[in-house]
Amino acid sequence: MISIVALGVMFVVATVMPINIGILAFIASFIVGTASLGLSEDEIFEGFPVELFVTIVGVTYLFSVARRNGTIELLVQGGVKLVRGRVALVPWVLFGIAAVLTAFGTFTPAAVALLAPIGMNFAYRFRINQLMIGMMVISGAHAGAFSPIAVSGALVLGMLDHTPLHVAPYALLLASFGFNLLLSVLTFVLLRRRNPESRPEPTDVDDEGTAGSKITWRQGLTLVALAGLVVGALVFHLEIGFLALAAGAVLTVLDMKNQAKATEGISWSTILLVAGMVTYVGILEKAGTIDKISHGAAGMGAPLLVALLLCFAVAVTSAFASSTAILTAIIPIAVPLLLGSHLSAVGLVAALAISTTIVDTSPFSTNGALVLSNARGVDRNRFYKQILVFTGGIVGAGPFLAWGLLVLPGVL
Repeated sequence: MISIVALGVMFVVATVMPINIGILAFIASFIVGTASLGLSEDEIFEGFPVELFVTIVGVTYLFSVARRNGTIELLVQGGVKLVRGRVALVPWVLFGIAAVLTAFGTFTPAAVALLAPIGMNFAYRFRINQLMIGMMVISGAHAGAFSPIAVSGALVLGMLDHTPLHVAPYALLLASFGFNLLLSVLTFVLLRRRNPESRPEPTDVDDEGTAGSKITWRQGLTLVALAGLVVGALVFHLEIGFLALAAGAVLTVLDMKNQAKATEGISWSTILLVAGMVTYVGILEKAGTIDKISHGAAGMGAPLLVALLLCFAVAVTSAFASSTAILTAIIPIAVPLLLGSHLSAVGLVAALAISTTIVDTSPFSTNGALVLSNARGVDRNRFYKQILVFTGGIVGAGPFLAWGLLVLPGVL
């Protein structure tokens, strides 16, 4: 009971105060582990996710290098140039670029931070609904976020590797991509005809002016490195983190002047969050808390109903808290439920992953806040309320739709 109370306190404190929940999780791991369970320091740190730590460090380091030498900007510009005056395609180009970026390892908020200013500027200039653009950028980022070499995908798959369950990496990616594509289609249909508040002078899309039409040798090598990362990880099943670190190190050595500060781009806050939460989940497992909750849920006699409730629970919570933290807490709870029922493992895991992330449109989340902060020529208070209404619709319908499409068919 103490471990659950501590978990609840962590989420509340991290939500209302500017403190990384990973820090609180490490503190709680030590206090609960020693005072309540009598564990030694070595036993407490047995749950530290070494492999996941290396993966996140390596991938974010490589993409920091790619961002500093202009390769990421080159990819974005290339996608934007595909529009060629067809303004209606802008949201879909941004959706596709966001999906590609996250699928290849860019952390979701980083992809949104990169594309939101571009998308909102396009929307302002060409009188496209800025809410639609912003929400489709976020959906695109989540569409690719569960690839095997993405941070969120590596997190979920890494946690499942230590269980009897097997979830095909591509199944998780396809489920997330398909659902977010459907969500974007609905967003496009519902919002594209609404008149935005801003009325700037119309200009040509080609005037957006993307510089640097030639690929430099640094960018060429980076593109080769990114391709090598994909081939090595997916074809030869090599460790993603070490591959990314090696590629980033080689690129840094070849361009030391420009890459001296590449390590500053490593997502240390995310690493701290994930490492702390996974370590605390290990404490919950040692305390038997996860087994009690999971078997209690499974003992309700209605696995389908429990699965639906879990989807709604993570959606509501994630709208106000870190989706990464929610994922690390909910996956271990779902494992005994899956082992004790006939529910589809890939279906429930995908539904939980989707329910947790699609609500990141909330202005209380990093992604939603990025969209809000980059809006141009609008009443910010009104735009804030529009984002809240949009997120409320997702929280209300998204988990049920994910459950209906991914969990329910597995038992029919």
